Amino acid sequence: MDFNIFLKSVPKIENLELPGEVSQIKMSPPYRLELMEQNRVLMKTAKQAAVLALFYPNKHNETHLILILRKTYKGVHSAQVGFPGGKLEEDDTDLQMAALRETYEEVGVPMDTINVLKRMTPMYIPPSNFTVQPFFGMTHSIPNFIKQDDEVEDLIEVSLSHFLDESTVIQTSVPTSYEVNVEVPAFKLNDHVVWGATAMMLSEIKDLIKKVL
Repeated sequence: MDFNIFLKSVPKIENLELPGEVSQIKMSPPYRLELMEQNRVLMKTAKQAAVLALFYPNKHNETHLILILRKTYKGVHSAQVGFPGGKLEEDDTDLQMAALRETYEEVGVPMDTINVLKRMTPMYIPPSNFTVQPFFGMTHSIPNFIKQDDEVEDLIEVSLSHFLDESTVIQTSVPTSYEVNVEVPAFKLNDHVVWGATAMMLSEIKDLIKKVL
């Protein structure tokens, strides 16, 4: 999609009510509700984190979304696709600043070039005991991405047209700590399988964008 068309339409989302769990549940793993019940006490003291769904123009003025492939490490989010973002630090004034700071650190987009349009529906992540606050943002300039080599394996530039294509929604089998393998809904974006919390957040973003385009 031409970025100029995106620019004219997407500011309308500021005044829209968030679809919330109605959208998120479409891409929810089948065991999530049970995990949420098991973790109701932990949720009250969950650690805080923030991520940013950043849209931008490429050199052909086509609208894209940046995702990252995380490094392989000993942790619950090892080698998974996600948004730029991370935990709230002491120096962060709020969660929005945390999302912007982490985006700069992980993919090199300066904080002052990003316009945050919408605070999305927060999501609790049972395996890591984090509540993650997603933000919807955009930058008008073509980013000069610089990945944080110690945390980011690869940058995944997804065109908006590809993201909105219904054929990207698939079912896949994934290994989890809850079961050996389980069938879950997922997005297949640029040949990367995106599932779990990131897919659930993407689902809300997708539904929101479709309301204004």
